[in-house]
Amino acid sequence: MELTLTVEEQELLINILEQRHRELVKEISHTDHNDFKKALRNNEKLIESILNRLQASQEMHV
Repeated sequence: MELTLTVEEQELLINILEQRHRELVKEISHTDHNDFKKALRNNEKLIESILNRLQASQEMHV
């Protein structure tokens, strides 16, 4: 799948994902249930991966 975003849309998406990432880190640290913590960590890794690709793409277009 390919998604084309404007610079403004890309910046907004990066900000949203960074905010959610910070929230996930806090949530993971407060979670005791191992299965739930594992799912949260998986989501964290996915968000990090998407953020890295968006930021790399953003740097290429600057």
